[in-house]
Amino acid sequence: MERERSVDKLARYILYGFAFALILVIGWYFKSVLVYIVVAAVVSLVAKPVMHGLSKVEIKGKVLPVWLSAVITLVLLLTLFLVVFVQVIPIVAGIVQNISDNLSASDYALPVASFTVFVDSINTWLIDHFPQFGSDFRIESAVGKFIRNAFDLTSITSLVEYVASFFVSIGVGIFSVVFISFFFIKDPMLFRRIIGALVPDKIECRVMDAIGDIEHLLSRYFVGLMIEVLGVATLNFLGLWLVARIGFNAAIGIAFITGILNIIPYVGPLFGTIIGTLLAVVLKFSVAGVGTGFFGFILLLILVFIVTQLVDNFVFQPLIYSTSIKASPLEIFIVLLIAGNLAGVLGMLVAIPAYTVLRVIATHFFTNVKAIRRLIDK
Repeated sequence: MERERSVDKLARYILYGFAFALILVIGWYFKSVLVYIVVAAVVSLVAKPVMHGLSKVEIKGKVLPVWLSAVITLVLLLTLFLVVFVQVIPIVAGIVQNISDNLSASDYALPVASFTVFVDSINTWLIDHFPQFGSDFRIESAVGKFIRNAFDLTSITSLVEYVASFFVSIGVGIFSVVFISFFFIKDPMLFRRIIGALVPDKIECRVMDAIGDIEHLLSRYFVGLMIEVLGVATLNFLGLWLVARIGFNAAIGIAFITGILNIIPYVGPLFGTIIGTLLAVVLKFSVAGVGTGFFGFILLLILVFIVTQLVDNFVFQPLIYSTSIKASPLEIFIVLLIAGNLAGVLGMLVAIPAYTVLRVIATHFFTNVKAIRRLIDK
């Protein structure tokens, strides 16, 4: 009898393993669809507070229909994204153009002349050692001919097809995410019902509770992350504009870059400080040249970024990570280290949401394990 139970248990584990492997294969085959669903789920989590606010709006004693609230929420999010894209991206491009314009062409006169002499010397050497090339041989002409042959009509056609395919894929992706997001926003229980239909009946209630906790925590996390990006960008903008006085548009562009990079835990703020300092220094001194205030200006920029990071570390992050994820700073740090070693920057970006999901699952299904019980009950 005991042997039969062991055989049945082994067979059940093998079946579970096979089912899990099959799910992984199907997921990999339809990975683009899964990406659309995951992005749409994130959008719906960010939209939760907006939907909650619209649910309290009454017009002539009647609340807004759910579908209309979902449409308004989606339009607001898309508008916010487009405003940032349309307003900030040209400013960033303008910074690059400004730096390019400020660099004097005379600075490149000597390198260009030196390069021309270098090419002429190569031509002379080739003609002397390879007479079959002919006395009129020019390596620059040979390179140009090679490029023309390489980029013939077929290559150009392939390039056009690739670019067209790329934009079609982007369009399909955006439409898919928006379409799926609408239904997730309109029906917050839709995702739970989909997962509930795939799990055994005896654990369905616990699965639904776990998904509810995951949605609640991730919604607070993503909204908090957006607030953190906005807060860091705003503080850097004020410091760059009012303290460093680098110009309104330049301050916006650099602050936007530092705010986005701040999403990357630990290394993001460092990259933002380095890039922001370099851009500001080049913008200020590319025309006038290095003056007496050069190093003082650099120290001022670094001070602005340090003050912002102090506010972020002691105000923004404790509110976002500790209260939203309900995990200690040590837990988060170890998780980020492991994720960074496994998958680099991308791993660090998804580490906290993934750890949140795993932590909730452990809370609901593995409390019998002593280590997990100690971790979640601390």
